[in-house]
Order: sequence, then structure tokens, then C-alpha cells
Amino acid sequence: MFCSREMLNFLIKKDVRKILKRKDSDAGERGRALEDLRASIFNELRTSEGAKRQQQRICGPTVALTFNFLVSVGIILVNKMVLGEVGFNYPIALTFIHYLLSWFFMAILKTLSLLPVSPPSKSTPFTSLIALGIVMSLSNGLANVSLKYNSVGFYQMAKIAVTPTIVFAEFVLFKKKVSYQKVLALSVVSIGVAVATVTDIQFHFFGACIALAWIIPSAVNKILWSNLQQQESWTALALMWKTTPITLLFLVTLMPWLDPPGFLSFNWNFNNTLAIVISAVLGFLLQWSGALALGATSATSHVVLGQFKTCVILLGGFLLFGSNPGRTSICGAVTALAGMSVYTYLNLLSSQYQPNKISPKQQGSFSYLKSKLGKENGDSHDGNSSVESV
Repeated sequence: MFCSREMLNFLIKKDVRKILKRKDSDAGERGRALEDLRASIFNELRTSEGAKRQQQRICGPTVALTFNFLVSVGIILVNKMVLGEVGFNYPIALTFIHYLLSWFFMAILKTLSLLPVSPPSKSTPFTSLIALGIVMSLSNGLANVSLKYNSVGFYQMAKIAVTPTIVFAEFVLFKKKVSYQKVLALSVVSIGVAVATVTDIQFHFFGACIALAWIIPSAVNKILWSNLQQQESWTALALMWKTTPITLLFLVTLMPWLDPPGFLSFNWNFNNTLAIVISAVLGFLLQWSGALALGATSATSHVVLGQFKTCVILLGGFLLFGSNPGRTSICGAVTALAGMSVYTYLNLLSSQYQPNKISPKQQGSFSYLKSKLGKENGDSHDGNSSVESV
């Protein structure tokens, strides 16, 4: 009896050792799989293509457009206050401060190794980056000059002309065609915004000239941002980092021509400086969110978002604060919103017919990660298993 009990204890201990050894082996396999997964994710973030995929996963079209919408509303109100109530009558200098603070923020990210990697220099001609930097300075600088001399209504009216300019430029440069349904929807949007803002138009000859001069750089700016991110492996922050020094240099050359003298003699008290800094922070967020939106959608969709913002501000003031813009403006805003809804529906409908394209390099990376996870979970997959796109 005593011997049989010792034998049973020996067998139990032996089985326990086998189980513990197998668990240790499983834990080791799982740990190695997790380490391989972490290494693969880190390597993906250290490449331009991996950073672009990470941006697309985190910030899709809905998030990017919502982010840009909220920042756009805030910066128009703050800039109008800075150029009006604060009395900072230097719109090009204000744009320069915006980009200077943006470059400072990105320099901090670069120092902390948090700035996404840029694609190889051979993939994108340097002339494209120079052109983008120049049109960025013209687009944002002239926009602030227009906002200084024109009313918000006239400022939004000028934006209507950007939509057909983008459609025409994309057709000439990239042979990109727009369906008749989308053209009709965009026409309804433009007419609705024109009717909605007609009561807030204050004509100023110099401001009107600046608004007309702003249309083409604004359209080209949006087209270049959208194409460089969608056709190349650029992320929003990486492209901003490369083009901001060019924009700053060109803005310095614009200051003597479009800004009045006396920039250094401005009353830089605490309140005025705080308002300008808030405007600069919103300027960085606007540039970043606009780049994300252009990378996730298209130049035309980004302009339609700006017109949607105008109608929402007008209807929100009427519904929440009791403002009375008039029946004509309300009908125009409702018409524009209906056109925007149709345009968004057509975009979603066309995107359903575009298959997800995965590069062989990306597919190999996903297959490797999937096999590692399969080993971890003890699952077996055959060689014909499909790879799921993230």
C-alpha cells in the first residue's frame, strides 16, 4: 500500500512537470510572437508607407473631416477678432506666426522621434515641394487678407468659385472626370451657399481683388495636398515638415507688399499676445486637420465641407441664438445642405465599387503577422487563406 502510494505520487509529479514544461513552452512561444509583433509594428512606423497606413487606420475620412470642421469654425472667429477687435492689421504676419509656431511644434515632435518618416527624396521631385510651399503661403496669406477687408459672407462667396476651379484643374492636369450627378449636386450646393450668404455681403474693391487672386492658389493647394498624400507615401505631418520652411521664406517676401508698416510697434500686451497665440495654435491644428482631410478624401470634398460649415453656422445661429438672417438665407442654407447630402451619398456609392488594393510588401507583412498570431493561438491555416486589409 505504501509503495503504490509512492508510485502514484511519482506519476502525478511527473505529469505535473510535463504540464508545467508545456505551459512554459507555450508561454515562450507566445512571448516570442508578441515580441515579433512589436518589432513588426515598430518597423512599420519607421517607414513612410507604414506611417501612412497607420494614419489611415487612426484618422479616417469621418474623423479627419470632423476635426477640420471644428477647427475651421474656431479659427475664422478668432482671426476675425484678431484682425478686428485686437487691431492686429497684419494678415501676412499673422499667417507667418501661424506657420512659425507649427514648425516649432513639429520640431519638438522631430526631437522626440514622433514625427513620421518622409518618403525617399527620389519618389517626389523637390520642385513639387517648392510649388506646394509657395501656393500654401499664397493661399493662407491671401485668405487672411481677404478676411480682413471683406465680410464673412463675401469670404464664403469667394469659396464657391474654388469648387469649379478644382474640378477644371483636376480635369486638365490629371484627366479626372466628374459624373453629371456630382456636377448637378455641386451646382445645387454653390447656388444654396450663394443665396444663404447674400445678405452678409459687403463689397470692398481691394478685398474683392484679393479674393479673386486667392481662388487659384487655394484650388492648387488642395489638389497638391490631396495628390501627394494619396499617390505618394506622404503623411500629413511629414509633408508639413518639408514644406513649412519654404512657406515661411515666401511669406517674408509677401509682408512688405501686403502688410502695412508698424508690425514691431504693435501693442504686444498680454491679452493681445494671448489672442494671437491662440490663433496660431488653431492655425497649426487647421493646417494639420486640413492635410488629414485632403489625404483621406479629395480636394472637392474638402471645399464642400467648408461650404457645409457656412450653412451650419447660419442655421445654428438661427436655431440656438435667435438670429434672423431672413427666409431667403435659410432657404439657401437648406438647399445647400440637401445638395451636400446628395454629393456625399454619391461619393459613398462610388467608393463601394473600388476594391481595396494591398501592395505585395504589405501583404507579406500581414501574412507574417497572421502566421505568428496563428502559432500563438494554435490555429492552423492553409496557404490559400485570405489576408484581411486593415
